[in-house]
Amino acid sequence: MNLVFLGPPGSGKGTQAVRLAEKLGVAHLSTGDVLRDAVSKGTELGQKAEKHMTAGELVPDELIIGIIEEKVNSGELSKGFILDGFPRTIPQAQSLDQMFLDHSMSLDKVILFKVSDDEIFRRIEGRAKIEGRADDTRDVIANRLDVYRKQTQPIENHYRQASKLVEVMGEGTPENVFESLVSATS
Repeated sequence: MNLVFLGPPGSGKGTQAVRLAEKLGVAHLSTGDVLRDAVSKGTELGQKAEKHMTAGELVPDELIIGIIEEKVNSGELSKGFILDGFPRTIPQAQSLDQMFLDHSMSLDKVILFKVSDDEIFRRIEGRAKIEGRADDTRDVIANRLDVYRKQTQPIENHYRQASKLVEVMGEGTPENVFESLVSATS
């Protein structure tokens, strides 16, 4: 099964992706993890990405797509995957669609985690206290939500039009969300 997880920061994508990947026996590809892996392996694309990462810049779309394509070419995704945190923009989604076409792959479903803003603030502020993260202030969280709405939320319609989008309520206990997720992907 090939899945993409969408949702605002703090919606539980990463937590649920790890659990579902384990249950399904598929790869979990967090964009950050994929980039760090490419950098640690010293791949050509990883070296290019590292320059942007160490400068605190966004890694260009073509590099991220290239790194994911490296994973495809390596065979690591042959049993299926969950993409967590990618794509983030319409151009990234279109590039991903083309890559899948080029490799005779298909995307089964795009899972959208629906979570209220109040819940997102509660979760991220709680996580910040536990992890001691001073950068997760209300203003920063609000900005991240604004960026999500402007850049990533338009992807929902892209996948809705392709009949791939499935909404999952991301509020409740992690176990309840996971049960809903399993039902949505069955």
